[in-house]
Amino acid sequence: MSAVAERLCQIHALIDAAVARSGRPSGAVDLVAVSKTQPPEALREAFAAGQSLFGENRVQEILAKQQLLPSGLRWHLIGPLQSNKVRKVLPRVEMIEAVHSLDIARDINRIAAELGLHPRVLLEVNVAEESSKHGFNAETLKAQLEELYDLDRLYIQGLMCIPPFAADPAKSRPYFVGLRELRDELERCGGAPLPQLSMGMSHDFEVAIEEGATLVRVGTAIFGARG
Repeated sequence: MSAVAERLCQIHALIDAAVARSGRPSGAVDLVAVSKTQPPEALREAFAAGQSLFGENRVQEILAKQQLLPSGLRWHLIGPLQSNKVRKVLPRVEMIEAVHSLDIARDINRIAAELGLHPRVLLEVNVAEESSKHGFNAETLKAQLEELYDLDRLYIQGLMCIPPFAADPAKSRPYFVGLRELRDELERCGGAPLPQLSMGMSHDFEVAIEEGATLVRVGTAIFGARG
């Protein structure tokens, strides 16, 4: 068994244990293997071990890797999307996880209509309101929710966040709780289900699952240090 395959087995065991602790059924959480800056060979290794869903931060990297890798790989864009890249990426991914503003949501909606697509998206929330990060703050998202739901090409599936890094995973817990509670409030206000919560990375994904994550984005724990 390869090193990547061994790590994937370990991570799936940790995911299953965290799902059980959260009282949810097996299979409630999907693993997004964050493959940014990793060579295609590393993704092939993970794919051979059964991992099909990969996350990339940059559109250019998705497009380049798709030319070199099997068609069975599935892709999420997990980094911020620029308006001039929307047309290139929409047909190539199954979800855009980091819709960070109403303006980019409008651009995606407009171009999706031109391409005849209905993209699945998550709304990125800047849970700590850090100036260095993209995303809606909670009050802006609540204020703009009706306008977002009026974008009829988008399937808004839920929320994602990247909390401040802390070596102690427990310090991420309040941010995960906050995202879940915000999701619940938006469901009550907007009347539409938001089933997906993308939260948790290599160092804190178990805590995220305990607080309701349905997608966890794990890179270093699978592939090792970035290339």
